[in-house]
Amino acid sequence: MELTHVDEKGVKMVEVGHKREVFRKAVAKGRIYLKPETIELIKAGKTKKGNVVATAQIAGILAVKKTPELIPLCHPIPLTGVDISFEFGEDYIEATCEVRATYKTGVEMEALTGVSVALLTIWDMVKAVEKDERGQYPVTRIENIHVVEKVKEPQALQ
Repeated sequence: MELTHVDEKGVKMVEVGHKREVFRKAVAKGRIYLKPETIELIKAGKTKKGNVVATAQIAGILAVKKTPELIPLCHPIPLTGVDISFEFGEDYIEATCEVRATYKTGVEMEALTGVSVALLTIWDMVKAVEKDERGQYPVTRIENIHVVEKVKEPQALQ
């Protein structure tokens, strides 16, 4: 298999000028594990730093828009939509980031970046209540960030 970002001259941004614009969608998921009492604080809206869910959504959307500034060889893509949602378990929050665009290249990196930053934002907002008496995070962890869906539909342009 040939690497697309490396050639005999070194590193490059892949040329996509010859490709047709088509509808693209990518969905990524990931989880943050927290103490059950922290989950309840978030659900009740009683964290000291404010609305965790809304803040994580905004941070994730902003991260999607900034992906080409964070990942050096990503193309700037004219996005048409970004949705970030959360599902609560007893000891975790699962974040889902869906990114849509009509362009020449996919949006998987944007979806992965959005879900990652949304989860990091949750951690930042609740870290004070997650620490133990030694200042450690015995429960808090982010896991399983991955792409769950990728769509490329030329016919969607009609």
